[in-house]
Amino acid sequence: MDHRNEVREFLSTRRGRITPDMAGLPAFGGNRRVPGLRREEVALLAGVSVDYYTRLERGDLSGASDAVLEALARALQLDEAESAHLFDLARTANASPVMRKPRKRANAIRPSIQRLLDAITDAPALVRNGYYDYVATNRMGRALYAPVLASPDPNAARFAFLNPAAQDFYVDWDKNTQELVAAMRGDAGRNPFDKRLTDLIGELSTRSERFRTLWAAHNVRYHRTGVKRMNHPVVGELELSYEAFELPADPGFMLATYTAEPGSASADALRMLGSWAATQEAAAELAS
Repeated sequence: MDHRNEVREFLSTRRGRITPDMAGLPAFGGNRRVPGLRREEVALLAGVSVDYYTRLERGDLSGASDAVLEALARALQLDEAESAHLFDLARTANASPVMRKPRKRANAIRPSIQRLLDAITDAPALVRNGYYDYVATNRMGRALYAPVLASPDPNAARFAFLNPAAQDFYVDWDKNTQELVAAMRGDAGRNPFDKRLTDLIGELSTRSERFRTLWAAHNVRYHRTGVKRMNHPVVGELELSYEAFELPADPGFMLATYTAEPGSASADALRMLGSWAATQEAAAELAS
């Protein structure tokens, strides 16, 4: 990915979504030629010169101080994830060749993490790496994500964008794919020289029009908590709350758990799923 272009597109798309009214500025003239703020208006709000902001938006964040970046984040009304992304882009612009090394990420988890997963018996739990590969699950996780894990190398992004079954499995496929790409955009900002991640983005861009469209929007979001609705082939529709946790001792790995509202139809379906998973596991043990 071209870094200057990443900066240019991110800043221009953020500027384009802020109207003068949203920024508390008077809108002079009836024929504005840009959908959002003009560059000079962003410069005014950020307290920098127009020439300096123009340089930043043309993709040159080198030398930008934290104070300038913070002022820019306020002017563009960036949220937490977007502000972090802006700082990541600036960090890359100021990185020396020695610093420009991708973070190494393994595919295997430690045995203690698998024991933790197995200790969670009533809720699906899965671990994925920074390339969106699922690398470990508990029994409930394997049952819940059976359509995804059916692939020899299960990957959340490839399933969502390249497997037609995803649109049936994810009830809110449009929303889910938006969240997924926004999370990947943040990962790419933090790890711009990671070839494996870049190759995944390139593959999806080549093979999925939906991915290309979402990637071009330059939206960045954290994907830490929320609600997922799934149409499971065995127990039907489930509405589950998910929580995602980074594993500090294992950079790049994320643990996700799924629970249902007590007393709900989804809670009943989740119990049915647990019984089905236990039956499947017992049958597999007998057959082996």
